[in-house]
Amino acid sequence: MKRKSTELDVDFIGGQDPMTKEEEKAISEFIKVQKLLRAKKQNRSAKAVRQSKSIV
Repeated sequence: MKRKSTELDVDFIGGQDPMTKEEEKAISEFIKVQKLLRAKKQNRSAKAVRQSKSIV
């Protein structure tokens, strides 16, 4: 049976203060790492497809 998720009554997440430089840097670093991981994963799958086509 599917559970209903509770809906939160919020307009924003976090404080109303602007982000600090450390927070901006941490978010940027996280995004860079995620992009690299995604690119590596795509390269692996593309190589596997190329290899399987060349074998056949």
